Amino acid sequence: MTQRLFLTCLCLTAILTSGCLLSKKSAQPKENPSIAGSVEDSLKVRWLEKRGAELIAQGKSPEAARSQAAQEFNERYPFTGAAQKK
Repeated sequence: MTQRLFLTCLCLTAILTSGCLLSKKSAQPKENPSIAGSVEDSLKVRWLEKRGAELIAQGKSPEAARSQAAQEFNERYPFTGAAQKK
């Protein structure tokens, strides 16, 4: 009888202290859309500046270079929110 009670207590202690039953599922923190948006906007600005400078160095006018760079960005990165904003 004592041995059975001891085994039962031991099993209950193991189950309750393992953390499996009582732990909450730890959800990963959700991505802040404003941070993701600012990163995408920063990528777009830097990419447009670099590509625009390359096109200007090739002899395009600044306006045409900016327009072509924006078009190329939208074609290359259509999945970004920055490309979807026009």
